[in-house]
Amino acid sequence: MNTYLTSVIENVKKKHGNEPEFVQTVEEVFSSLEPVIEKHPEYEKVDLLNRMVEPERMFTFRVSWEDDQGQWHTNIGYRCQFNGALGPYKGGLRFQANVYPGIIKFLGFEQIFKNSLTGLPIGGGKGGADFDPAGKSDAEIMRFCQAYMQALYRYIGPDVDVPAGDMGVGGREIGYLFGEYRRLKGAWENGVLTGKGFSYGGSLIRPEATGYGAVYYLQNVLEHEGERIAGKTIACAGFGNVTWGICRKATQLGAKVVTLSGPDGYIYDPDGVATEEKIAYLVEMRSSGRNRVQDYAEKFGVEFFPGEKPWGVKADVVMPSAMQNDVHMEQAKQIAANGVKYYIEVANMPTTNDALRFLMEQPGMIVAPSKAVNAGGVATSALEMAQNSERLVWTAEEVDAQLHRIMNTIYQMSVEAAEEYGLGYNLVAGANIAGFKRVAEAMMEQGVF
Repeated sequence: MNTYLTSVIENVKKKHGNEPEFVQTVEEVFSSLEPVIEKHPEYEKVDLLNRMVEPERMFTFRVSWEDDQGQWHTNIGYRCQFNGALGPYKGGLRFQANVYPGIIKFLGFEQIFKNSLTGLPIGGGKGGADFDPAGKSDAEIMRFCQAYMQALYRYIGPDVDVPAGDMGVGGREIGYLFGEYRRLKGAWENGVLTGKGFSYGGSLIRPEATGYGAVYYLQNVLEHEGERIAGKTIACAGFGNVTWGICRKATQLGAKVVTLSGPDGYIYDPDGVATEEKIAYLVEMRSSGRNRVQDYAEKFGVEFFPGEKPWGVKADVVMPSAMQNDVHMEQAKQIAANGVKYYIEVANMPTTNDALRFLMEQPGMIVAPSKAVNAGGVATSALEMAQNSERLVWTAEEVDAQLHRIMNTIYQMSVEAAEEYGLGYNLVAGANIAGFKRVAEAMMEQGVF
């Protein structure tokens, strides 16, 4: 590997060794960049890569909130404004008990390149808190969101930083966050958050957008291989907004999702999550707060596998769509043994680096990276920002058409970037290179700071 690249990766390991998720995603992105760095020695002169792996700013803050029994609790809030070379920082808020600086940095770093791939003027950021909404009442979640925004509101804005939702932060939480922001600012800046309800500036199909975009990307891959999506079986994980969107769009196009998963295990539905009743039930499961995929098995009479993951199920396409590091080497070997041809990442970094390399080495297997596949969510968030700035409301058909076009472009950019550097049909390297090049060019043109 190029000596400059090697030194940067070693520096990240030394400084951030206690943040393995961040180290992992830096290695994954930079491992593709050697031909680019060799072609641009000027990057080393201005130390572009070491600047790129350090957030422009990152801060923590105390979030104190009162539960329904009058007991006060204190959590830690985070916001990482990682890179604003392309536009205002853009990235979700994650509320989960396991949130710590390494999670926020990894998500923020990945967001830089994902947002770059959309071609839209948005930088990369991420935030959240070590707060678990599970088991909390609506009133408790409202009070937490209000306390969180009281600390955050000074540092965000439509032209500064535009947070959105992520795990643990859905439409309910965004509503509470926006209400508090509006109260504190005394202004209607509805472009400050995305994922809002349609009644106050949200975009149609935003909840489904990540899943829809993933299916559109999959269509491009299949067409490259001379195949169609109709009739394909898909193994997914999770049952939240992303998987729900995949189920809806796959069903519309004649495919079917046959697995869902949760913290309690996974279900296998050979007929597919492919009826309006089944797809609608995912929303009911999510809103129940029970966080159990077994509920689906009991309602529809399908098999439930407690404590297991769905990666041993035979399917035409595997789309890990739940969380980071969901597929380790053991699961990767199961996937390869089943003869899966299409491995399409959807969740942020769902595959460990060694498992990803293993899958990419399998003869005939096509691997697509999450930063390209799941970019439809942030792309639609940017479309929501555009609607807010223009005081317009687009129809669902208009948003969907724009999303479809963007996902086709992301796929084509990835293919062309890999081919430009002699890497063949390598969608992982292509996405890393295409996302990196746009950010690098903007940073070079704006000077060193």
